[in-house]
Amino acid sequence: MVGLKEELLKSIWHAFTALDLDRSGKVLSHNLCTVLNVPHDPVALEEHFRDDDEGPVSNQGYMPYLNKFILEKVQGNFDKVEFNRMCWTLCAKKNLSKSPSLLSDEDAFKVWVIFNFLSEDKYPLIIVPEEIEYLLKKLTEAMGAGWQQEQFDHYKIALNTSREGLSAWELIDLIGSGQFSKGMDQQTVSMAINEVFNELILDVLKQGYMLKKGHKRKNWTERWFVLKPNIISYYISEDLKDKKGDIILDGNCCVEALPDKDGKKCLFLIKCLDKSFEISASDKKKKQEWIQAIQTTVSLLRAGSPPPHKEARQKRKELRQKLLAEQEELERQMKELQAANENKQKELETVRKQLEAAAARAAEEEKKRLQNQVELQDRFSLELEREKMVRQKMEEQVAQKSSELEQYLQRVRELEEMYKQLQEALEDEKQARQDEETVRKLQARLLEEESAKRAELEKWHLEQQQTIQMTEAEKQELENQRMIKEQALQVAMQQLEQLELERKQALEQYEEVKKKLEMAANNTKSWKDKVAHHEGLIRLIEPGSKNPHLITNWGPAAFTEAELEERQKSWKGKKAASE
Repeated sequence: MVGLKEELLKSIWHAFTALDLDRSGKVLSHNLCTVLNVPHDPVALEEHFRDDDEGPVSNQGYMPYLNKFILEKVQGNFDKVEFNRMCWTLCAKKNLSKSPSLLSDEDAFKVWVIFNFLSEDKYPLIIVPEEIEYLLKKLTEAMGAGWQQEQFDHYKIALNTSREGLSAWELIDLIGSGQFSKGMDQQTVSMAINEVFNELILDVLKQGYMLKKGHKRKNWTERWFVLKPNIISYYISEDLKDKKGDIILDGNCCVEALPDKDGKKCLFLIKCLDKSFEISASDKKKKQEWIQAIQTTVSLLRAGSPPPHKEARQKRKELRQKLLAEQEELERQMKELQAANENKQKELETVRKQLEAAAARAAEEEKKRLQNQVELQDRFSLELEREKMVRQKMEEQVAQKSSELEQYLQRVRELEEMYKQLQEALEDEKQARQDEETVRKLQARLLEEESAKRAELEKWHLEQQQTIQMTEAEKQELENQRMIKEQALQVAMQQLEQLELERKQALEQYEEVKKKLEMAANNTKSWKDKVAHHEGLIRLIEPGSKNPHLITNWGPAAFTEAELEERQKSWKGKKAASE
């Protein structure tokens, strides 16, 4: 019922849009109730279409009434051709073109009905290029002409560039123009339209003259057979005015070929539950076509499938819907991609602006950097010149310092050499002191011997003085003794001279040692002055202080005061003992 309602709505839409909006509802509703065999409810009609403050009735306002009071009550027991003709009558006069056409009014009506069958289920109604191609191919095939695919492709391209499809009136003008039926007369075109109309609208799957065997009289009579999805009707002639009977088809029916008999050829049998029908075709080809068509119809009834052309239309529509859904999905994805692309473009534009700003900043920074670089280069050049000057000065200072260091090292080497020489001088002084000590000890020993000799000589002198006072005898004796003693004194004097000579030699040696010591002291003093002049790098080792020399009657001697006092005491004691 849903498919039937959609088919009815398409024809009603044409009629409704062609009439005046204020009066179309009442006129159209009355006619629809008549042709659709729906009980007419004038009270509901007047109630729905009465004038009120909302103004004239709109086409949106008519749909609730149409659905509730008319379409929901349709049972299907009405003449579809009469229904379509009523709607056609209401809309054709206003919309049908007056230009010359190959189509008669009847042919235009049939094309209009075919349009409603093949058009899309959306308003305003249009037929898409795929369905136009399907219809034109059917018409060309019915006319026995060849299909011009290239010609239609050019037309399709031109059509797609301007709009989605054609309206019913544009389709009628296209077919009536003869653009795709060149060389065909009006009668051929009319027959082709009628054949396609019978197939698509009247559900005629096959039709033609055949012989039928009667059930009572068993005679063979020619009849015009019309095969529909659930019935085979047979008429006296092809004008369908005098129906002779029907063969009701269902899933239990079958068809089978029969051998030739009774002078009849190309026989086949249609078996139904209550009755069987023997049919004779004009030739074997027609026989096979009818058997194949009836078997196909029975198979569709068993499967509960619609007629082939309706099923094909549904499949084409589903395919278009699928393609449309895919296209819409693709468009949606394209929009998303476009939106994403726009966002990306905006982002890229933003990034580009940012990059331009960054480039500008970079250029400015580069300019500043170059300027700074030039300034730095100038500054670096000045600093480099300064550095060169400073380096030159430093090199000069380094050279000077190196020279001073060389001089310092030379002075250090000289000081080391002087230190070595000083050490040697100190060793010489030490050796001289040792020699002096040895000479002093030798001199002391000689002085002791001299002192002993002198004490002995004094003793002898005292004894001689004593002997002078003695008698002459004694004097003589003493003289002799004196002589002896004189001799002994001479010997002692000789020894004393020898000792004096040795003393002089020792004194000479002492003088030499003293000179050496003075020279060493002078050297030591000069080295000390040099060392003090060289910032006291080396502390000189100085000899100890010497006591002043004492000079005796026999010359200078190395006696200390304590030693001299000790010797004086010794001499005084010896002198007292001799007295």
